[in-house]
Amino acid sequence: MPAPMPHNASPASSSNADAEALILRLARELPMLGQAAVAERLRSEGVRISPSGVRYIWQRHGLETAVKRLEALVANGQTDLPPEQQRLLDRNKRSARLSATAPRADADPSAPPADAGQGEPLSRQELVLHVAAELFTEQGYDRTSIRDIAHRAGLLPGSVYHHFPSKEDLYLAIYREGFRRILARVTAAAAGGTDPWDNLRLACEEHVSGMVEGPYVERLTGHGLALIGEQRLFDRIREDRKAYEQIFKRLIEALPLTGQTNPTLLRLTLLGAMNWVAIWYREGKQTPRDIAHAMVDMLRQGVASGHALPD
Repeated sequence: MPAPMPHNASPASSSNADAEALILRLARELPMLGQAAVAERLRSEGVRISPSGVRYIWQRHGLETAVKRLEALVANGQTDLPPEQQRLLDRNKRSARLSATAPRADADPSAPPADAGQGEPLSRQELVLHVAAELFTEQGYDRTSIRDIAHRAGLLPGSVYHHFPSKEDLYLAIYREGFRRILARVTAAAAGGTDPWDNLRLACEEHVSGMVEGPYVERLTGHGLALIGEQRLFDRIREDRKAYEQIFKRLIEALPLTGQTNPTLLRLTLLGAMNWVAIWYREGKQTPRDIAHAMVDMLRQGVASGHALPD
């Protein structure tokens, strides 16, 4: 609240104080009003102030957004917010949580993640994307509805459809963003090894880590669409998957393999094993990077004892 007005205040300063008091009152009573609407309302009451003047006073008190005004009400003990206002607060909380860990669509996928709590708030479209990825990963495609996604995001279903015409389009958008991000990180990792086997190991570590520890957008990328019987969806991301698999195709072609080794079968075996980690992995005994390292070592060294295998 503004400081008390001194007794010797001039008429001008008295008018300014009155305007500030009215603006703060409206911030409490009608927190969803924008700065132009507040200025217009005050003009109707005989107080002349511009929208930028309203914003200046809001900023002085940390009330420049509707969310901040609602948070101030809650901090002062108001718990019975109307549904629309409560949804806005819930959506902001979820966006803040996700922005601390979820990469933005325009961010460099190969860059290290920002410190927790330092991410910029997600746009509404990004929020829908990451909330949907979270639910699809937790519940599966079939058991997740647009209504579920909207509820967790603090939106109405129509807001989700505004950005994504259907659940299928939303699912595909998540897959493609996941491929884009993990492809960039795996490519960067594979270029940092000391030899072809080390390049493969680093790529696999990045792949498995993304599948089980990364943002939900990346985790979903490792889940097989074929497992849920959605062949049409699988067909629509086939080219994205092929582009990603080309990285491992090149890495395996660079390995010094025996003449009896089928490179294609080796690649498919490795990718299948890594993707399956997302199904059985439980945090604790081994890190995702330990698992990937062990997989590559088993491919390289074999698992049989020193005795020759029978023909």
